[in-house]
This record gives sequence, C-alpha cells and structure tokens, in this order.
Amino acid sequence: MQGDFAGTTHHPAAPAAPVRPADVRRAPSRPRRVLGALLGCATALLHLLYLLLAGSALGAFLLWPFTRSAALGLLMAGARRLTALERVRRTAFFGDRFPEHYAASDRKVLRYLAARTYAGLLCGVVTGLLGFGAVLVGLLLRGAVQGTLHWDELLTQALLGGVLLFLDLQGLHSLAALDARIAREFLGPSESELLRRRVDELAASRAAVVHAVDAERRRIERDLHDGVQQRLVALAMLLGRARRQRDPERADALLRQAHQESRDVLTELREVAWRVYPSVLDSLGLEEALGGVAGRCALPLRTEYEVGGPLPRPVETAAYFVVSEAVTNAAKHSGATAVSVRVALRDGVLVVRVEDDGGGGADPAGSGLSGLRGRVAALDGSLRIDSPPGGPTTVTAELPCT
Repeated sequence: MQGDFAGTTHHPAAPAAPVRPADVRRAPSRPRRVLGALLGCATALLHLLYLLLAGSALGAFLLWPFTRSAALGLLMAGARRLTALERVRRTAFFGDRFPEHYAASDRKVLRYLAARTYAGLLCGVVTGLLGFGAVLVGLLLRGAVQGTLHWDELLTQALLGGVLLFLDLQGLHSLAALDARIAREFLGPSESELLRRRVDELAASRAAVVHAVDAERRRIERDLHDGVQQRLVALAMLLGRARRQRDPERADALLRQAHQESRDVLTELREVAWRVYPSVLDSLGLEEALGGVAGRCALPLRTEYEVGGPLPRPVETAAYFVVSEAVTNAAKHSGATAVSVRVALRDGVLVVRVEDDGGGGADPAGSGLSGLRGRVAALDGSLRIDSPPGGPTTVTAELPCT
C-alpha cells in the first residue's frame, strides 16, 4: 500500500499533489512486512482490551448527558494514542505515508479501532493455525523417519497439508490487504473529502488566476502610460519644435534628438512586449527565452538547463514568468550581486529554482509573487519562497508536465 497516502498534504496535499522525486521510497522487504503483520496481531489485542476496559469504565458516563462530553474526551484521548501507534507501525513496516495535517474524526478513529480489532484477531488466528500446521509437519516427518507411517498415509497427509497451507497463506495475504485498506479508509481523507478539497483548490486557483490576470493588465497599462506614452509625447514635442525652428543647425539638433528618442521608444516598447509574452517561446523554446532574460538582467546570471525534451506550452510559459519575475525582483529589491537559475526535469515534474545572494526578506504576499503563485497553482504546481532576513532568497516552482 506504499504511496496510498502520498500527496494529501499536495501538496500539499495538501491536496493531491504529484509525487516528487524526494518522496520516492524503496518498498519494505517481505520479512519486514511479515514482522509488521505479526505486530499488528498484538496491537489488535491491545485495541480489544482498551475498548472493553474503557467501554466498561466509561459506559455509564457516556450515556449520561451531563458527563458524556468529558467521558468521550477521555475515551478519544486513549483511542488517538493507539491510532498514532498504528500510524507508526504502518509507516515503519509497510512504508505508508499519511497526511501530515489531516486529523480523522472521532467516529473514524473508533471505527478504525473496531475494524482493526476484528482484522487483527482474525490474522492472529490464521497465524496460529499456520504455526499449528508447522508442528504437525514436524510430527509427520518424525513419523516417516521412524517408519511408523506408511507411504500412502504420508502422501494423503502431505496433499491435505498442502491445500491447507495454500489456504492459510492466501488468508494471510488477504488479511494484510484488508489491514492496508482499513488504514487507508479510516486514517486518511475519504474520497468525498478529497473531492471536496479538490473543488476548493480549483476555486481558489481560479480566483488566483483572475487576480493575476487583472494585476498583469494593470502593470501593462502602467508601463504603457508611464513609459511609452510619455516618451511618445516627448517625441511629438521635439518634432514640433524642429518644425518651428528657423535655425537649420538647431532644427538638425532637434531632429537628431527626436531620432534618438524614437529609438528609445522602440526599445522600451520591445521590453513591454517581452514582459507580456516573449515570442521566442513559440519559435525557439524555453531555453532561448531564459537566455533573453539573462541578456537583459542587470546582475550576473548563471543558468543551468537540464531538460532533455520538449515541454508543454503552458509549463514553458509559467516557468519563464517564474524566472523573469524572480530575477526582476532580485535586481530591483534584494541588493543582490548575482543570481543563479536552475531548470531541471525530474520524473515528469519541471523544477525551477531561482536563488540570489541578496538581503532576503521577500514578501510572499506581494503582488508579483502572489501572481506567480496563482499562475503555478493553475497548473497544479507548487511555489515555495524561502527568504530569511539576511538572505539568500530562493524561489522554487514545481510544475507537473503530465
């Protein structure tokens, strides 16, 4: 059952989030799982004793409305401790991973202990029968060696024992699967809970995307109004002055100034267009687009690109804007002297990591980083920002490519 609970953190899980390379674990060995199943038989007996003793001691108080709340609190305190031990057993011997921030309801915890009592005790009975069969095999072998058993009797006993052994082992396998299913059902979120959480995530990511689009529109309007528009006004004024100028030399100087201003306007217009959407993404791909970011960055930028094949277009776009926004923030606000970018594809997940050596203190709730988080969340990805005071600042985005 390894991995049945992974990603309910998604990341989070979380919502159900993709399993990342760091989450991949080696499956426990068979002897370890057998030992875990035998230990489960002992814990099932412990569960039975607790339910019997606690039920007998607290039964009357549970029925009386005035003491029901306190009695239920005492009952659940012990039940949750036993459930925590079961989590440890499942994790240590079977490699299960449970949601870190998920707390099962009181009803689910009690139902789990009751189900575990039944399954564990039944597993103990089957294990005991297997041990009893092993003793009988030893007796049969001793009888065969001493000659007290005829060959026909030995053959009959061997056939019957083989059938019973097969049924016993099959029963143990089925009970182990039942134990895993019970843990998955009662110690983790149910299908309806996962679906409800997923709906909430989709609603939140949709709202974040709408907010990010509005913020981007406002930024483009500011760039055009405060930058390009003002330069065009200045250019028109220069041309007007040149037309009204009587002195040819002065007119020529104004025209040269207007020509330079027009070139500056074109340069700034290209910058605005590049920030809206770099056309090189369509023609040459993400690696060349990141090279354009490095060429326009005011700081030394070192880029590592470890992607062997083509990427989905939405993933390329999101990765580009993560790098562009993080590098721009580092150049403007962090006081950094160098920035490093690493883009790598690992197990179907594109990991984008941007780190600068600035003073840190980046605000994850800022408009730029919030917009990036919404853009990444729209692709079922995750964005982490680590920026302690004094630095460094690290922005890590993980974008699933499936």
